[in-house]
Amino acid sequence: MPVLDEDARGRLTRDGIRIYDTDDFAGMHAAGRLAAQLLDEVAEHVWPGQTTGAIDDYIRGRIEEEGATSATIGYKGYQHATCISINHVVCHGIPGDKKLKDGDILNVDITVIVDGWYGDTSRMYVAGKLSRKAERLIQVTHDSLMVGIEAARPGKTFGDIGHAIQTFVEGQRMSVVRDFCGHGLGRVFHAPPNVLHYGRGGTGPVLEEGMFFTIEPMVNLGRPETKVLSDDWTAVTRDKSLSAQFEHSVGITADGAEIFTLSPAGKFHPTYE
Repeated sequence: MPVLDEDARGRLTRDGIRIYDTDDFAGMHAAGRLAAQLLDEVAEHVWPGQTTGAIDDYIRGRIEEEGATSATIGYKGYQHATCISINHVVCHGIPGDKKLKDGDILNVDITVIVDGWYGDTSRMYVAGKLSRKAERLIQVTHDSLMVGIEAARPGKTFGDIGHAIQTFVEGQRMSVVRDFCGHGLGRVFHAPPNVLHYGRGGTGPVLEEGMFFTIEPMVNLGRPETKVLSDDWTAVTRDKSLSAQFEHSVGITADGAEIFTLSPAGKFHPTYE
């Protein structure tokens, strides 16, 4: 039997995963839509010579204009509205004075709070001309996310999601990062479960209707190992190979996964018009 939690919305499974009500999907869609809309707008602010700090300033200002809240400003001491990760930076890159160069690829990751609901998403961008190897990495990473979402349905397990992503990526002779994972969310930023992007099918908690979580595979052209720099945030590939990431927030429905962070303008993939 599930464990009831009287102090918060929904109920908890034995694995500590919250099950939300059907009515709660609307709140997640509102938060996810704003996050995705802001990332749509970012596309026009990415070019060689632009600084990551300027991109972050734009997002911070737009979140304020929309009457929403940035979930990352003040989170564990972090002071920015985005994480911006360039080339061999896997995740949690800190915005600053660094100027983008022609051919740089970057992931912009944001989380907004709208009426208490968290919308968390990230996607890839390109400054200038995209190289062939970077283009292939971005495509494989994007497709691995969609493969993972396709595997997310009631009765399947979280291990099935990770196995689907890992099998697809390694079949393209790339590697999946093990050191970071997706997570539950809803009216909190991070909650159970940890959503691994690798693993064995049939293992882990069983997916149920009403679960909300992110799927956010990080894929490297080289080996999967990472290290965190001295700022205690920025994670990079140990072999300095290129890395890419895409992230959606999803909710499990009766017959699959509903994506909360779909791009209103169809710009989730950097080469899509």
